Amino acid sequence: MNTKDINCAHACKNSCAMLKKGIDLESELTGFYEELSTVCDYPDVQSFLSDFVVRHRKMIGDMREKLNQMEARGQVLDGIISSFDPAGV
Repeated sequence: MNTKDINCAHACKNSCAMLKKGIDLESELTGFYEELSTVCDYPDVQSFLSDFVVRHRKMIGDMREKLNQMEARGQVLDGIISSFDPAGV
C-alpha cells in the first residue's frame, strides 16, 4: 500500500478521500478473505479467516459511519453559513 496515491485535501467538510480509500481497501480485503475461506477446507484456518471477514466488515461500517457524520456536520455548517450570507436573502 502506497499512501502517496491518496490525496488529502486537508479541508474535509462533507467527505474524506482518506476514509473512502480505506473503505475501498477494506472491502477488497474482505472479499479476498471471504474467497479464501470458501476455498480453504481446514476448519481452524477457515474459522480464522471468517473472523477476519467479520473484523473487516466492522471496520468498513465504522468508516462509513464516520463519513456519514462528516457529511451531516458539513450540511449543518453549510446551513449556518448560508443563514449569515446576505446574498442568500
